Amino acid sequence: MSGSIFVNLSCFNKSGQSVTIIAMDIHQLRVFASVFKNKSFSKASEELYLTQPTVSDHVKSLEEELNCKLFDRLGRTIIPTKEAEALYSHAMEIIEKTNNIKDFIGHLKKEITGELVIGASTIPGTYLMPSIMAKFRKIYPSISFQILISDSRGIVEKISRHELLIGIVGAKLANSQITYVPFLEDELIVVSSPVLTKNRQLTLKELMKLPMVLREEGSGTRREAEKILEDKGVSLEDIKVAGIFGSTDAIKQAVKAGLGVSILSRLSVKDELKYGIFKEIKLSDIQMKRKFYIVTHKKRTLPAAYNLFLEHLNA
Repeated sequence: MSGSIFVNLSCFNKSGQSVTIIAMDIHQLRVFASVFKNKSFSKASEELYLTQPTVSDHVKSLEEELNCKLFDRLGRTIIPTKEAEALYSHAMEIIEKTNNIKDFIGHLKKEITGELVIGASTIPGTYLMPSIMAKFRKIYPSISFQILISDSRGIVEKISRHELLIGIVGAKLANSQITYVPFLEDELIVVSSPVLTKNRQLTLKELMKLPMVLREEGSGTRREAEKILEDKGVSLEDIKVAGIFGSTDAIKQAVKAGLGVSILSRLSVKDELKYGIFKEIKLSDIQMKRKFYIVTHKKRTLPAAYNLFLEHLNA
C-alpha cells in the first residue's frame, strides 16, 4: 500500500532547529522500518521484494524529507541514528493503523481478511501450529498465516522489539514488557534409540551415567529441562554431554544414530515412538511437565484478526 498520509513528526536539522513534517509516504515508512528492523539494506530488499537501490532511494528520500540522517553507514554495517530510533516507534504505529484500515473494511463486509505473522518456538511452531492454523482457516478462510520459528528467547525478544505481535513459547523468560498466558501443558520425556540401552525405566541418578544430547542455550525445552533437573539437585556439570544441537530435528537424528539419550517434548517424538524408532525411558523418581505460553507485549493493541486468533487459542 502506498500514497501520502498526514502525520506530525519532528526532528532536528544540522543547525539544531526543529523541523515538522506534514506529508509522508507510507511506503517509505515501510521500507525504513524494514531496514531498521533488519539492520541491513540487503535484507530489507529481500523481505520487501525490492531491489537494493530502490530501498536505498526510499531511505534517502525520507532522510531528505525529514532533513536528518537515519543511518550511519560503516562499510557493510549500518547503525541507526537517534532520529531513526525515535522515528521507528512512530512509523510502526502508523503502519499498524494503516493495516487496520483493511481489517475495518473487512468488518464492514462481515469478512475478516489479512495475514497473521505469528512467532513460535520450535515445538509449538512445528507440532502445534499447523493443525491450529487449519482449524482457524476453516472459520476465517480469507486469513493467511506466516509462522516465524525461533527459540523461545528469540521470539520473546522480537515481541519486545515490536517485530511480532503474538508468539507461543515453551519457557517463561524474565521480561517486564511481556504478558505470558498459559496455553497448553506438555510433557518432557527421555528418549533413546532401541540399541543404546535395554532399560525402559531408570532413576535420575542412573540417567546421569548415560551420554546425553541437548538443545542449544535459549531453547525452551532445554531451559525447562534444566530447571526441572536443578530442582532435583542435578546441574549441567553432572550431565555427560555428548553433543549440543541447534534444532529438535538434529537432536532426533543424533538419538537415532545412538549418540546419546535426550530429553524432548512428547509432541515432537510421537511418530518415532509409534513406529519403534525411539523408545521412552521412564524415570521412576521424577515427572517432567512444562507449559506453553501465549506471549504478547503489554503495551501493544492487537488488530482485529489477531484478536480473533487469540480468542481461538484461548478457546
